[in-house]
This record gives sequence, structure tokens and C-alpha cells, in this order.
Amino acid sequence: MRIACSIEKKILHFKELAITSRASYLERKVYYIRMQSLEQPEQYGIGEIAPLEKLSIDDIADFEDTLYSIINKIQEDSDINFEQLQAYPSICFGLETALKSLKSKNNILWDSAFARGEKGIDINGLIWMGTYEKMFARIKEKIEAGYNCIKIKIASLDFEQELKLLKHIRKDFSSSDIELRLDANGGFKAEDALEKLKILSDFDIHSLEQPIKAGQYEQMAFLCEKSPIKIALDEELIPIIKDREKLLERVKAHYLILKPSLHGGIYGCSQWIALAQKHNMDWWLTSSLESNIGLNAIAQWCASLNVTLPQGLGTGQLFTDNIDMGLEIKNAQLWRNL
Repeated sequence: MRIACSIEKKILHFKELAITSRASYLERKVYYIRMQSLEQPEQYGIGEIAPLEKLSIDDIADFEDTLYSIINKIQEDSDINFEQLQAYPSICFGLETALKSLKSKNNILWDSAFARGEKGIDINGLIWMGTYEKMFARIKEKIEAGYNCIKIKIASLDFEQELKLLKHIRKDFSSSDIELRLDANGGFKAEDALEKLKILSDFDIHSLEQPIKAGQYEQMAFLCEKSPIKIALDEELIPIIKDREKLLERVKAHYLILKPSLHGGIYGCSQWIALAQKHNMDWWLTSSLESNIGLNAIAQWCASLNVTLPQGLGTGQLFTDNIDMGLEIKNAQLWRNL
């Protein structure tokens, strides 16, 4: 199929400051790619390309030049080599989903009960970093909204303050009521991470994501072996294009947190999933601050994989000027309304 591509650049605005251990965001730059069939011009598809500032490996100075160069080659060759795009995961993801959209009917990218609007996907409630008061209020809101799995970003407050938050939750809700996932975003120091993990284990934590900064392989392997809390990898996976299995054999984590825009697109994430299954690791998918176009694609792919764990697919509500894709959160589930 011969295709023509065009790009629309858009700035999305957060409802409030989105804080991570690496950066804080008020705005989000995204590129929407429109892919059109030259044989049948009425057929077109949309994908989202959104490298995350200071985190994506394709957050590079000449990103736009690189993007247009890749697109021009695709239009000349009428072919997309996703293996060669692994160094540009956000571009890979946008092209994959635009092509899938181009070939779809009724915007059903992967057919499933979710895509047909018949079933929701269980998701975790995400608690962003903030002041103690803000995080406390957000936790209360999520619990009142019916979430039984909450993910809390930590390592931004004083450790004692974070323990206070967890004590508040566990005072009224046991682990059978509320599953707690923690995400340190690499915020612990390697030398005292194990001690903090031992203290946190008193609160029946399901898992802790990326306790220390990526690239400290010996220290991370040690934590995965000794930690009383199961360890999940996220940032650790981002720069790994080759030797994916070598990393998993070396570190031996319990979970992988997979984000198509960061971890090689759907092509790369599919490889991570196959390796995780081979090594008896579990995994779940998470959006990476995409707009609803990207979130819709991730969610439809996710639903086609017959997942059972709560997924991290609720970030589409963060923007004041998002694009309506019929996505709605009801009773701690993500639904697609047709």
C-alpha cells in the first residue's frame, strides 16, 4: 500500500502541575501523524507520537528533523521497518498505530469486547507526587471512587511523611481491600534502598517500581533478590534496544512495567512480554502521558492480550484540552463508548 503522511504538532495543557522525580510538566508536546492511502484517499489513520521530555531515548535536539526524515523514507519505500525504529520508540508507536488505524473499521484497532464497548479494563488509581495534603486528598478521592488498586508515586516527600500516608490507608483498608503499588521513579539511593524497602514492607505493598536509578545493574539485581517487596522495572528498560533478555537474566525482577512510547512501541513491548513470560515474570501496561489518541491505541492493544492485572491506563483525564475518543473511567475501569 502506498501511503502519504502528514504531521500536526499540538501542545496539551495539564489541569495541574504533573510532578515526577525527574521533571515537572505543565504542558505536553505531541505530534499527530495522519496516514492516508494513495489508492483509496478516503481511508486514513491517526497515530500519536509523544516523546517524554527528559525520559524518552528519542527526546533529542533534532527530533522533528528526524521524524520528518523517517516519514519521507516511509512514503518513498511504502514500508515501515519497526526493528530499525527501536531507537525512536515514540515514533515507532505512532507509526504502528496510525497504520493499524488506517486498516481498521469503526476505529477498532484490535477487536475485543473492550474495543466494541462491551467491557471495561481494570485500572489502578494513580496518585501523583505532591504535598502531603494534596496526596492525602487524592488518595481519599480514589478510594471513594471505588479503586481497589492504587499506585502512589513516592520519593518526593520526606520518607516519614510518605510512611504516614501509607499508615493512614492501612489503618482502614487491608491489602485485601486495597492493593498498593508504589513507584519511586529511581528516587532511592542505592545504599539505603533495601532498608527503606524493609520498612515499607510493613504496609503489605504489592510491588515497588524502579527503587533506584536505572543502569545500576548490580545494585538492582541485589535488591530484586533481597527485597521483601516485589520489584518492578520501568526506566531500567528504556535504553535497552538489544540484549533485552540479557538484562532480565541479570536483574531478575518480578514485574515489567511496559509503556509503548518509551519501550520500543508495540513491537518492542511485544518482545518484552515474550521474554517476561519466558522468565516467569508478570507485567502490565501503562500509558505515558499520551492524549486520548495514544491512550485509545494502548488500551485496545491491551484488551487484546487478555490481561488480568489492573493496568495503568487512566492518565487521559490529566489534560484540559484532550481529544475526545469516547474513553471514560467508570467504577475503576476504562471503557470505550461507541
